[in-house]
Amino acid sequence: MSSRHTTTIAGSLIAASFSAVMILSFTAVADDQGPGSSKGGKAVDPAPAGVKPTTTLPGRISVDNSSHKTSITATVKNEGTKESGSIRLLVVGFDGLRIKGVQGCSAMAEKDLPKGSNSGFVCDVGNLAAGKSKSYAVDATFDLSRTGKICLPVQDSSGKKTFWQQGPVPFGASNPSPNAPTTPLLLDTTNKPVSPSGDELPRTGAGSDLLPLGAAGAALVSLGAAGLWWTQRHPRRQPS
Repeated sequence: MSSRHTTTIAGSLIAASFSAVMILSFTAVADDQGPGSSKGGKAVDPAPAGVKPTTTLPGRISVDNSSHKTSITATVKNEGTKESGSIRLLVVGFDGLRIKGVQGCSAMAEKDLPKGSNSGFVCDVGNLAAGKSKSYAVDATFDLSRTGKICLPVQDSSGKKTFWQQGPVPFGASNPSPNAPTTPLLLDTTNKPVSPSGDELPRTGAGSDLLPLGAAGAALVSLGAAGLWWTQRHPRRQPS
């Protein structure tokens, strides 16, 4: 990892310039995805007055036991009273969860991926009116013999400020079945991989701490497997 250019998720995840190597489009979304959940989400840098970006992930997804393929809907919303201005959404995968494509979004070059992640896409959300949302179909794989997490930061268009970050939160199951055609996974649950020797997935949901990162250009830092972020500049914030 020392030879790679690391990128900040909380505070300033990505430097202002990055390599957008491809644009992929995927439309398939799992039929059994439950209602959206903002579990594991925290406000980070202060958003402009009247702007309140948030994100949601499905509470439930299914993973094909043979191909490991799954589809996830990532939604960004402005819950404030004013237009958001130009913002972007990042979709980043960790460990056994790998992002293969995000509808209408640009893949991050490997050298620009956040430290500890295996894949990532940048979505130019644009200007969201108050109360409006925008959803993205995420094509991914989940290795059932491992653990896996996903992270959704919402930034200004330059990537210098992160107004909101959901995760990294796990999709997991306490007792996945290796014989079923698909294995249901629930957001923010402890995962026991199919393989007998698999470790439990650490929890990083609503009870975890997320602190904003410091000045622009600082590196994303992972606290062990929990995937928490910290700062030297801002105090801890909670969503209002």
